[in-house]
Amino acid sequence: MSGKTILVWFRNDLRIHDNEILLEATRKADKILPVFCFDPFYFSPSNYGLQKTGSIRARFLLESVADLRLQLRSLGGELLIANGDPADLIPRLAQQYQVSEVYHHREVAAQETAISEAVETALWKIKLNLRHFIGHTLYHKEDLPFPIKDIPDSFALFKKKIERDSNVRPCFETPTCIKTPEITDPGSLPTLAELGINLPLDDPRADFSYLGGETTALQQMHRYIQSLDNSNQTKNSKNQAENPSRLSAWISLGCLSQRMVYHEALKHTLGTSASGSTLINELLWRDYFRFMFKKYGSQFFNAEGFKGVAPEAACNQQYLFEQWTLGHTGIPYIDAAMHELNATGYISNFKRQAVAAFLVNDLKVEWLKGAAYFEEKLIDYSPASNWGNWAFIAGVANDTRDDRFFPGAKQSAKLETASDFISTWLPDVSGQLAIV
Repeated sequence: MSGKTILVWFRNDLRIHDNEILLEATRKADKILPVFCFDPFYFSPSNYGLQKTGSIRARFLLESVADLRLQLRSLGGELLIANGDPADLIPRLAQQYQVSEVYHHREVAAQETAISEAVETALWKIKLNLRHFIGHTLYHKEDLPFPIKDIPDSFALFKKKIERDSNVRPCFETPTCIKTPEITDPGSLPTLAELGINLPLDDPRADFSYLGGETTALQQMHRYIQSLDNSNQTKNSKNQAENPSRLSAWISLGCLSQRMVYHEALKHTLGTSASGSTLINELLWRDYFRFMFKKYGSQFFNAEGFKGVAPEAACNQQYLFEQWTLGHTGIPYIDAAMHELNATGYISNFKRQAVAAFLVNDLKVEWLKGAAYFEEKLIDYSPASNWGNWAFIAGVANDTRDDRFFPGAKQSAKLETASDFISTWLPDVSGQLAIV
């Protein structure tokens, strides 16, 4: 192990707890070089004239990377921050710091996988290995009771078999000390302006404030579980049902380990309670979509999905889509949900299903447009969960059930219409918030 240096390439695993690549690198090398790349690809326009990363999630990412640097420094290490294409940066840094091997966590969506493959190809040219780890799921791929090609397409069957025949592994230890090579210039965090992103406006109607990073993620996890403990003690099931965990944004960037959430929930006996089951069920849905992406790949990005035929589409697509994005559909619940999404970057799963179903089934707009809009706006965007859910709502997913239609508009009379987000907040010429 004499003189060995391993480069740890952070992507969507921005934490030091339960992080296999970080722990393994500290065990196998004398020094490690933690690196995060701000890839311009993620801050460029996507299809339909939208941004791949909107201002709210971009700010959350910057906060998360900043916190990761602080966590590594607390262990004696450093995070090298670079701006550019990882396929150029990673090999260059590997040569500069005489790296023996590069570690990273494997992704499943096509674009993320392509980035890994480009880095791997570039490293092979300088005779270095990119070692892949599996670290974004609750259940490890090797512990599934079936091979990837035989994973049940039905979530209900997937859940039944995996809970019966598999176990969640314990969390990895957190390193106690990190030694990095001498880094003359560790780089600085880019500003939103340097990334080509506008500064988000904090909306006064938001009922929750997000701050990126592992530190806040762990605080929110413990706060949420404690609130459920209190609800269990008072038998207040209504409060439990109306108390979302809000952990998804931190989980999506890997500031919080799903295994950590699972084991902490079990410690507090939430596994047998209604809310605990709901929390763990949400983690299982994340696993399900990631494994479905592993099984089916790019089919989730096709308009026809798995059915061979795309849903019926209206002729005035762009106009209807813009009215939906602006919350100008005339359906109070749908409009309020879209206003909330635009203002905060977050809406509940129920609202996501409602607005998605309305776009696809009532407005008859191509579902890929809606998925791309969520990609830009959601603070907790995750490729597999986002595109997988939209394919389900559009009725083109791989699940064998045909009851995916969510009648958002037709149930509008039964849905709550009293919302602070019925009115739209827009910036006026002075940069202040004005209500219209």
